[in-house]
Amino acid sequence: MGDIYSDYILSTEHRPNFSTFVEVDEIPIIDLSETSQENLISKIGKACEKWGFFQVINHGVPSDLIIKVENEAKKFFELSMEEKKKLKRDVFNATGYHDGEHTKKTRDWKEVFDFLVKDGVQIPSSDDPHDSGLCTQTNHWPQCLPHFREIMEEYGGKLEKLSYKLLELIPLSLSLALGNGPHKDPCILTVVAQDDTRGLQVKKNSVGGWVPVKPIPGALVVNLGDILEVWSNDKYDSAEHRVVVNSQKERFSYPFFLFPGPHIMVKPAEELVSDQNPAKYKRYNFGKYYANRTHADFCKQDAEGKEIHHFKISD
Repeated sequence: MGDIYSDYILSTEHRPNFSTFVEVDEIPIIDLSETSQENLISKIGKACEKWGFFQVINHGVPSDLIIKVENEAKKFFELSMEEKKKLKRDVFNATGYHDGEHTKKTRDWKEVFDFLVKDGVQIPSSDDPHDSGLCTQTNHWPQCLPHFREIMEEYGGKLEKLSYKLLELIPLSLSLALGNGPHKDPCILTVVAQDDTRGLQVKKNSVGGWVPVKPIPGALVVNLGDILEVWSNDKYDSAEHRVVVNSQKERFSYPFFLFPGPHIMVKPAEELVSDQNPAKYKRYNFGKYYANRTHADFCKQDAEGKEIHHFKISD
């Protein structure tokens, strides 16, 4: 599907008591060491179609590396606000620190640090189709934490490798090949390491409520993003999810987001489109879409074209 770049977020979240959980089937747990490729693909396909979420074990990301990431993240978020805001992101560069202040979304009570696995990515400077300008996304690193960058880059590399493995398996579950393998998340997929503080929930309309994603020691959470929903022509869902607050204990999570290159045109896979099953989305340029979402965070909160339903084809 073209070049890929990826980034991920470290976040600590202070959240009030849990809202009511809906006790139904738990999110599927998939063992990536499954010896039968056919069984593995079948399990992934069922999880994608029913939930758009699953957890993976035996994924190849060392547990001691995740512990190092957690330790470095805690050191970063314990820095003074003055130190953290030296790395504050802005409308032109989405990497660095933010606390949700610019979005004016009081429901988002969290702190975040973003970085790109591949530094120096160029994206469109605006969502205007006639504007060919580019802006460069450059990582910012805390100089007062000497091991922070090294550990985060190592972790990002491991999650990128895992994401590509998943991106080989998921299209196989749709019985097609998508090129060389290469809130809802506007990416291809998200892989998340979370601590043992419960709070992540998935919206399940069939049961009329929110289903908890139970933390499993050593497991990583995988959820499909908007792009896979479009590529699959709505067969797979980019599940709505949230994190409820816990006033007693802060929560750390370490998501990795896999994005397509900014020049990629996103549209339903041709193998899944027919006269009986026509395309459900208009094609759109991911770079312009990403620029639109980034700018909307700072100013145009309800901007047209920052959600995939804006590209939905009416029946």
